[in-house]
Amino acid sequence: MDIRLDDLTGKPVQALLADHLSGMQNNSPPGSVYALDLSGLKAPNVSVWTAWDGEHLMGIGALKELSEAEGEIKSMRTDSRNLRKGVGLSILNHIIEEAKQRGYRRLSLETGSGEEFEPALRLYRKRGFENGAVFGGYSSSEFNQFLHLTL
Repeated sequence: MDIRLDDLTGKPVQALLADHLSGMQNNSPPGSVYALDLSGLKAPNVSVWTAWDGEHLMGIGALKELSEAEGEIKSMRTDSRNLRKGVGLSILNHIIEEAKQRGYRRLSLETGSGEEFEPALRLYRKRGFENGAVFGGYSSSEFNQFLHLTL
């Protein structure tokens, strides 16, 4: 598996991002989706990595800089044909290492609740993320969860 910094211009990457947004919309109550669209992921404070097996896209993940000391994980998605192959964990580990190199003291993320979100929650908790306070201007609801990892 090759993990690369991505410029988001490739059709496979754009298709996986569209699938991610659609999945978030379909599995979340109205007003509870905070996933970034393509333009949001192209912001200067966001870095995006993709995982590849040769020319086949396996997954994607992003790191948004919130401050000099804190980052936020965004747009984690594994292509459905590559589930349970360690893609998500590999991208997450890559993002955690990048955050450490940048000198961040904390990584945070916002996600939903329910069956569709359980695999991602297990992954984050496996790497030490814990539920905590709202951050970054998000609105708290019964649906949203906020997880943090001290680096």
